[in-house]
Amino acid sequence: MSNPFGTVPSEAILDGTATDAYFERTRATLEHAETNPHVVAEVTADQFPTGSFEVVTGIADVATLFDGRAVDVDALPDGQLFDGGPVVRIEGPYLEFAELETALLGLLSQPSGFATAALEARLAAPESLVLSFGARHVHPSIASTVERASLLAGLDGFSHVAAGEILDREPGGTMPHALMFCFGEGNQDAAWRAFDEAVPEDVPRIALVDTFWDEVSESLLAAETLGEDLDGVRIDTTSSRRGDFRHIIREVRWELDARGLEDVDVFCSGGLGPEQLRELRDVADGFGVGSHITNRNPVDFSLDIVEIDGEPISKRGKLSGVKEVYRTADGGHHVALADRDGPEDADALLEPLVRDGEPVREFDLEAASQRCLADADAVGFDSAP
Repeated sequence: MSNPFGTVPSEAILDGTATDAYFERTRATLEHAETNPHVVAEVTADQFPTGSFEVVTGIADVATLFDGRAVDVDALPDGQLFDGGPVVRIEGPYLEFAELETALLGLLSQPSGFATAALEARLAAPESLVLSFGARHVHPSIASTVERASLLAGLDGFSHVAAGEILDREPGGTMPHALMFCFGEGNQDAAWRAFDEAVPEDVPRIALVDTFWDEVSESLLAAETLGEDLDGVRIDTTSSRRGDFRHIIREVRWELDARGLEDVDVFCSGGLGPEQLRELRDVADGFGVGSHITNRNPVDFSLDIVEIDGEPISKRGKLSGVKEVYRTADGGHHVALADRDGPEDADALLEPLVRDGEPVREFDLEAASQRCLADADAVGFDSAP
């Protein structure tokens, strides 16, 4: 069986069959009528600036989608923040891209939601190690989308092996509770010792310390077992047993420090979001964040034709005419008609992405991440969800 998990293949996305049926019927109708107008279409979430910024990503996939299509495409830079107006603009004969709308919106909407949530986590604990642990909450076929969005938003790493191969990054992570169960209660030291003997030296020795006994007891046993080789402990206590999680972490930190183990880090995971990171960032060294990222709703992008054969047009509630978006000197986002002057001391944000079917932009994840974090600072992005 060539497609055992029933996922839509890449070929269907590129040839336009990964679409809503009414686009195929639109094509049949227009071809029957011998009508194929020259249009400008824009992808937007909000027509006017709202003051609530989100991250746009998926731009590289948009370039791939339009490769070979006789259209011009402009787009915001990968990782740019926006709060209104177009993030992508397409110009050309409508039937060159009609069926691509469904895939186009999906390639932008979900990763932009992931990146925005990851940015909230990053800014909630800016000095801490923050890793993406959310791949288990999405279909495996898009795990690399989650992890790339997390890296773009400034997270320090992720746990997914296949995504690491795609993104050319080494995944992080040490041991699950399942490993501890396999050795059994009272044999935690044997589990940690076997791990230390088995895995490569460059893998941090982070002992999971909340499986059978209280977190302090297992942390001290891990320190006794691994000695100077212990890099840190991970507390993944389920919410039903947590009580005062901050107190648990402070107690672990205190008892480690009391024994001269100040260099042993305390790493926390398990249903954490920005609120918890802000609360714990002064007592823990690092965090794993999963569901806060993967549970985020997609950004509600839509595509609308705004000009047809040179004349402005729109549906009710949308804004007609070709637009430009600007970043003002005070960090504001401004939307204006493209044929008018923009605000003073403002930079136009839409840049060429595809020209006559040929992608004209190169993509660098590190540069996109730097742009995202710098732009978050410029616009005063709020880490509170």
